[in-house]
Amino acid sequence: MAAHDINLPYVPTWCAGCGDYGIFMALKKAMTSLNLDLEQTVLATGIGCSSKIGQYMNTYRIETLHGRSLPVATGVKLANHNLTVIAEGGDGDGMGLGMGHFVHTARRNIDITYFIHNNQIYGLTKGQSSPTSDLGAVTKFTPAPLGNVEHPINIVKMALNVGATFVARAFVGNSTQLVSLMEQAISHPGFAVIDILQPCVSFNHTNTYQWYQQRVKPIEEMEGYDPADLEKALTFAGLWGEQIPIGLYYQTLRPTFQDSLPQLSHQPLAKQKIDNIDITNLMQKLY
Repeated sequence: MAAHDINLPYVPTWCAGCGDYGIFMALKKAMTSLNLDLEQTVLATGIGCSSKIGQYMNTYRIETLHGRSLPVATGVKLANHNLTVIAEGGDGDGMGLGMGHFVHTARRNIDITYFIHNNQIYGLTKGQSSPTSDLGAVTKFTPAPLGNVEHPINIVKMALNVGATFVARAFVGNSTQLVSLMEQAISHPGFAVIDILQPCVSFNHTNTYQWYQQRVKPIEEMEGYDPADLEKALTFAGLWGEQIPIGLYYQTLRPTFQDSLPQLSHQPLAKQKIDNIDITNLMQKLY
């Protein structure tokens, strides 16, 4: 399979320079490198600029409601855990309405991969502050002099604290690392999260490509780095500002949700026989 096999004949409508282009290219490279079977791969997205990515990829895909990519991805995976299931969405989509789903998907360790396009703003709806906007961020909806007065959610810290078993942060301007992390995340048996930092060239004029390039630093070059050490990962996750570590923060293995339940572990629901199940009594009660 080549990267162009994943393309559909639709032209992306993202703004010129949008970080979504870089994530789109990186995902195609990662899927090609892993030689994923497109007929055995499902992409679930929410709503927003980021979630348009599903409209441009030649694989099975579901564009769900805002903030609902993870429960839909969970349903797909539990119905047929032989599938490769990838969820995508933005910081507003995943950390706003989707926050509850994020927490419970992580603690259950559902075997899916979640790529979060984090531009620290709601882009599709023209520039409101999002759950990850910096304190004091000035937008058209959080004007000066105070700007945003709500403390931002740190996606990496959140993922580590609620039990995700693969947690990474990437910068879309470092394509080589992003592709590598995507490959590792998709291959990881359990809930894998990558917080992908990307500029919104139209509505976030603070967190630009240059702003990130001056701050991001490979986490493996930092003193004491150990991706098996949760406490150390939490310490690195707290760094934001002059230094922003990018790379694999933490990885561990523990049983996935489907492997923990006997009714799911021996065979996917989609392949289990149902011709010996009589639901007549149940239907009579419902009727």
